[in-house]
Amino acid sequence: MKPIHLPTPAGLGLLGLLSLFSANSFAALDIGEDAPKFVANVSINGQAQNFSLSDELRKGPVVVYFFPSSFSTGCSIEAHNFAEAIDQFKAAGATVVGISRDDIDTQKKFSVTACNGKFAVAADPDLAIAKSYDAVLTTRPDYANRISYVIAPNGKITYRYSSLNPTKHIENTLNAVKELHAQVH
Repeated sequence: MKPIHLPTPAGLGLLGLLSLFSANSFAALDIGEDAPKFVANVSINGQAQNFSLSDELRKGPVVVYFFPSSFSTGCSIEAHNFAEAIDQFKAAGATVVGISRDDIDTQKKFSVTACNGKFAVAADPDLAIAKSYDAVLTTRPDYANRISYVIAPNGKITYRYSSLNPTKHIENTLNAVKELHAQVH
């Protein structure tokens, strides 16, 4: 029997390819489903406050992105990139919130450093929110998976993207938000 050789995208390698399969094959809520409503303790620029998905949806679409752990390399890159693009999200009427298992004290620090004080990061230490979104990492169920959702003001999921690689989440969700904005306006 001949071995099977899977083609891999440049620079990804077999381990990266397997990560993509595992991250995507157990995905998440479907497009068109109602997004689970939640209220969370968040930090914006080091200040703790409450975040209500229902309240934010009254203002426009919401990008809810889950990430494994504050201050890890990939999660810091992703948060920084969301912060860099936040004005574009706001121009399309969208709110961004990141969610991980970290406690609120950790999120206070993370919101200042990696997020540059630009958007909310929620504490989900028991992963209750992540579980409601089917966003728990299959291989490490004590962590959230890296998955991003765009939720329309009507509460429906209009886009989702799942990849452990943090680099495409911002571009993909921003494009989805812009498309949603163009449909409404």
